[in-house]
Amino acid sequence: MTGRQHGTPSDGTAEGIGAALERRGFTTRALRARAAVVGVALAVVAAGVGAFLVGNLSNAFGPGSVCEGAVSADALHDALGPGTVGEQKYGDGSLRSGTAFCTATVSYGVFGNERSVTVELRKDTGLSILADNADEAEARMFGASANGGAAGAAFDHRAWALLPEDCGSGLRVAVRSGGSDRPGARKLAGLAVSAANRVAMQRACGKAPMPAPRELSEAGKEHDLDRNAVCGLPGLTLAEAPGSTGLRETVTTATDPLWACRIHSTGDPTSSAAFTIGTEPRLLTVGAPKDEPGLGRARWVEPGEMVTTCHGKPAYFRMSWDGIQKLVPDSDETWKQFLTAGGRAIGCEPIV
Repeated sequence: MTGRQHGTPSDGTAEGIGAALERRGFTTRALRARAAVVGVALAVVAAGVGAFLVGNLSNAFGPGSVCEGAVSADALHDALGPGTVGEQKYGDGSLRSGTAFCTATVSYGVFGNERSVTVELRKDTGLSILADNADEAEARMFGASANGGAAGAAFDHRAWALLPEDCGSGLRVAVRSGGSDRPGARKLAGLAVSAANRVAMQRACGKAPMPAPRELSEAGKEHDLDRNAVCGLPGLTLAEAPGSTGLRETVTTATDPLWACRIHSTGDPTSSAAFTIGTEPRLLTVGAPKDEPGLGRARWVEPGEMVTTCHGKPAYFRMSWDGIQKLVPDSDETWKQFLTAGGRAIGCEPIV
C-alpha cells in the first residue's frame, strides 16, 4: 500500500519535525535543540540583513530632512537617488543665515557607497553676483515668468535658485554635487528650488512655495566670435588688433534671470572678457548710483557696472576685461554699444 503509513506523524507536527531531524542525524534531544537554536539565529540574521538593506536603499530609519531642515529627504532622493540620508555641517553659524554650509549625503548599497551635495545660502551685495556669474554662459537658465516664480541657473553638477520675492534681494541657495557625480541640471535645479523654499519658510518670508522648474533653457555653446555682432548682439563690435585672432565666445540661450557672454582667446588662455546683464530684480542688491554723469538713462554704480531701468524694473549691466583691453580703443563707445544692443536684446526701451 502506498501513501503515508497509519500512525506516522505528519511533517508539520513536533513529532514530525523530530523524526525529520532524526533522519538527518540529529538523534538526541540535545542535538535537535541545538539545531533549532541555529535555525532561530539564522532567521534573526536574515531579518537583520533585510532591515540593513531596507535602511540603505529606502532611508526607512533615516531623517526626513537634513541641513537644519533646509534639505528634505524626498528632494535629496529625487536628485541623488535612493539611500540613507545624512549630513555634515561646516561653520559655527547657520545655513539659513548664510553663515555656514552643509553637505547632505545619500548612502546606498551594502558597502555604503555615498553621493553628496553641498548646500549654502549666498548673500550677494552690490553687483558682485554678475561678476561671479560671468561663467554662467554655459548654464541652463530658468526664469520666474515661465516657472511659477522660481528663477536661477543650473549645470549638470551645480545650480542656484533665488529665494521668493518678498525675502529680499541678493539671496540665493546654491547646491553643488560632490566628486564626479553629475545628477543633471534639471534635478539640481529642483533641489535648489526646494531648498530655497525651505530656507524661506525658516526665515518667515515667501508667500507660497515655488514649484520645481518646468522650463530650462538650452546650455550655451562655444563658437567663433563675430566681431560685428559680439555675443550675438548686432551692433556690439570689437576691432581687429595684432595678435587678436582666435577669439571664441559662449553665450546663454536665455535672458532671464540673467544673460551672460564669455569671450576667450584660443592663443592666450589668460586673456578673457565678459558681458553680463541681470534682468531679475531679486538677483542682487545694487548700491546707490554715483553722482556723476552716466550714459543716457544708465548710471554708474562702480567701475565696469551700470544700472538702468527696463519697463520700470532695474536692469544691471557689467563688462569686464582681462588682457583684451587692446581690442577696445574707446570704452565709452563700447558701453554705448553694449547698452543699446543689450537693452534691445532684453526688450528694453532705449537706454542711450
